[in-house]
Amino acid sequence: MLLELTPLFARIRPPRVTEENLVEIDAVTFGYGRRAVLDGISMRVPRGKVVAIMGGSGCGKTTLLRLIGGQLRPTRGAVRVGGRAVHELDREGLYALRRRMSMLFQFGALFTDMTVFDNVAFPLREHASLPEDMVRDLVLMKLEAVGLRGAHNLMPSELSGGMARRVALARAVVMDPMLVMYDEPFAGLDPISMSVVGTLIRRLNDALGATSIIVTHDVVESLQIVDYLYFVAEGRIVGEGTPAQIRATELPVVHQFIHGETDGPVPFHYPAPAYDEDVGIARARAEAAHA
Repeated sequence: MLLELTPLFARIRPPRVTEENLVEIDAVTFGYGRRAVLDGISMRVPRGKVVAIMGGSGCGKTTLLRLIGGQLRPTRGAVRVGGRAVHELDREGLYALRRRMSMLFQFGALFTDMTVFDNVAFPLREHASLPEDMVRDLVLMKLEAVGLRGAHNLMPSELSGGMARRVALARAVVMDPMLVMYDEPFAGLDPISMSVVGTLIRRLNDALGATSIIVTHDVVESLQIVDYLYFVAEGRIVGEGTPAQIRATELPVVHQFIHGETDGPVPFHYPAPAYDEDVGIARARAEAAHA
């Protein structure tokens, strides 16, 4: 079923652009106030591929997704999607571009007071003037693709974590977007659900002719489904390559990450003064306060 899916919206939206790279990030720098997050990052996401962005917590992975989606604007550098500079678009242009993009949020972010069917139908009803019988057909087709057509009348509270993530995936692809972004799609899932979601991401990407960017910490699942990986540390790209190249890498930061090693260039301690010095200062202040 998955491999037979075709983009049903080709007749009612502009044709897909044909550039080799759908997403281009050039020398992007960004920070929140005085805290620098990204420092001159550049990356390419080829059309039709599944690309992962990996790295430790707080390294700027989700910030990259927000820059691509236009929620944030870079301090320096350029972010282009489909040949268009996202940070230069006006409100109308940005919203038009976003209609061709979608996002699977961490833990799904389903509307808790809507059924599974209405959750998946929501983007269609908001952005496409389609008769309700066509909406029904499209929603049931996407739910069938993720194996949950029989659950269309359930509420999110009646779903397991893996089922909820699959419903969110159906919602993310219901408009046949050219770009799908995934923010930690495997978080909190058991091994079987993780494998199911990973397989669906790969198959739906290929069947719909889409391009996917996955922000994740899950090394094992990612190496099985992606075409290319970028590793981010301290706001910079510290390694990149195909799954085979990443498995064989000798780059210390990347090797430590993919093997989950405690010893390596990624430190255990947050930067701080020497312990004895810190304790001595605290003791001196306490004695002065009681003098």
